[in-house]
Amino acid sequence: MTEPKFETAAVTAAKAIDHVADDHSEGMSFLSTLPQRVVRVYMPLLLIVFVLLFPFYWMTMTAVKPKEHLLDLDAHNPFYTLTPTFEHIRDLLFKTDYPLWLWNTMFIAVSATILSLIASVFAAYAITRIRYKYASWVGGGIFLAYLVPPSILFIPLSTVVFQYGLFDTPFALILTYPTILIPFSTWLLMGYFKTIPYELEECALMDGANRWQILVKIVLPLAVPGLISASIFCLTLCWNEFIYALTFI
Repeated sequence: MTEPKFETAAVTAAKAIDHVADDHSEGMSFLSTLPQRVVRVYMPLLLIVFVLLFPFYWMTMTAVKPKEHLLDLDAHNPFYTLTPTFEHIRDLLFKTDYPLWLWNTMFIAVSATILSLIASVFAAYAITRIRYKYASWVGGGIFLAYLVPPSILFIPLSTVVFQYGLFDTPFALILTYPTILIPFSTWLLMGYFKTIPYELEECALMDGANRWQILVKIVLPLAVPGLISASIFCLTLCWNEFIYALTFI
């Protein structure tokens, strides 16, 4: 007689646990009504989305407006146009050297980013994984090098670039941009490499792997988020940099 009661109690307890889990998944949303959610959540989100997207809308509308709409804002609505045109885009692509300028920027930015990531990976791995004296001091010194403003470095770098015959060439920027990219990228990758357990490398060393195989097959695949972050930082910094580009080319 007690066995069915026990089964009934177990089933009741399981249902109660499922009910509690369902309630827990809802969180505290049952405390707020729909008007409260509209005021506290949806309206702030809509405001943020509007502020973030409005510049892109304005940029698009300015690109497709006719010339008379851009010059006379009193006679035409500045927020929209009923006669869009691609004249400005066609003039930019086919009547100027903009495609060549865009190619030069992409070539320099991508090349400098690749060089900086290669150097940063080796530097960060050596500082965080290879045991030697004053390793922490080396990492701090690399980060302090990032704090040096480019407005101070471009004067001695321009002398070096001119002496090597690289003045007024893309390679002048490709070789000088890493001086401001490597310090921060190294510091960023050091933080990601420190999160990778040492036991993985120790197991690989016991299995006969060398340092190069550990770096390529274990460390780098686990540090992909750090590599993506460092590459985005390097690419955007090269894209927006102006002092070195104005000085060297």
